[in-house]
Amino acid sequence: MNSQNRTMRAAVWYSNSDIRIEEQPLRSPGEHEMLVKVMACGICGSDVVEWYRLPRAPLVQGHELGAKVVELGPAVTGYTPGDRVFIAPKVACLECDYCRGGHYPQCTTIKERLPGAFAEYVLVPETLVSLGTRLLPDAISYEHATFIEPLACVVRSQHIAGLATGRNVLILGCGMSGLLQVQLAKNRGCRVAATDIDPAKLDRASSLGADLVLPANGDVPQQVEQYFGKKADAVILCTGALPAVEQAWATVDKGGAVVFFAVPGPDKSVTFPVNTFWTSEIRILTSYYCGPPDIDESIRLLAGGEIEVASLITHRLPLVDSAEGFRLVLEGKEAIKVIIEPHGKPA
Repeated sequence: MNSQNRTMRAAVWYSNSDIRIEEQPLRSPGEHEMLVKVMACGICGSDVVEWYRLPRAPLVQGHELGAKVVELGPAVTGYTPGDRVFIAPKVACLECDYCRGGHYPQCTTIKERLPGAFAEYVLVPETLVSLGTRLLPDAISYEHATFIEPLACVVRSQHIAGLATGRNVLILGCGMSGLLQVQLAKNRGCRVAATDIDPAKLDRASSLGADLVLPANGDVPQQVEQYFGKKADAVILCTGALPAVEQAWATVDKGGAVVFFAVPGPDKSVTFPVNTFWTSEIRILTSYYCGPPDIDESIRLLAGGEIEVASLITHRLPLVDSAEGFRLVLEGKEAIKVIIEPHGKPA
């Protein structure tokens, strides 16, 4: 890039209703850093959760990216300008007690995070260069690279739940994450039921392999048990709606698991039937983010075409329309996957 041009544009998030395109300084990479050009970055459902993001505002969001290497620090090896890469939003040290126990998202040793990718460029910190960067296989486009991190999170959640061939799974919520859950569960040989309040999203779930799709406002527990011949071995919540939580309690089978992939806001109270769950040995699990093995598995699944993502992309917007992208995700009607392309559609 032009060495005289040391600024870039970024979408700075003050709140969901206040997103501004601002000029920001752009410096060259230090000895162990890498400068990448953001080719595509997806808007995550967590990006629009204000209670989660507001304490750090104003900030540049964006952590689901496909990028091109532009400049390398003198000590960086293994990459060259022009390389196509994925970069994890945060990484695990792989050495602490949390990492050794497989709790990679809980690692607190490495505190660096990927600078927000709703911007023209990202300066990648040293630890993310060394531990969080992956070369993109030829089969994964920049757009499809925006699914690597969310799919890795789905991979982890299903691993935690212990899904295996022949298990019955209920997915509550068929937004982008729910649709990835449906596909991965089918890929693992499970029977899958899915719910949503939007008929169009149920149609998508059915087209992606769900065996049973149900309106979320119906008698979900009764219909699931009737279809499977038993309750669900695992219930995965991809919505924070409290009625869905109640459906999860009523639908999970003895010895089964309820996984909170999404959670209600901190102002909401969740109660569960502890006595019933105690005697039934039902597990309540949470799944937050992903780890290195999940990212590698996600890349393998996408590169091999085992998870279909092209049809999930509903909107591609330039950086200047970032506010519109957030509006579409918040509204949740037309949008499944909204991608911001700071430099126009990638070739």
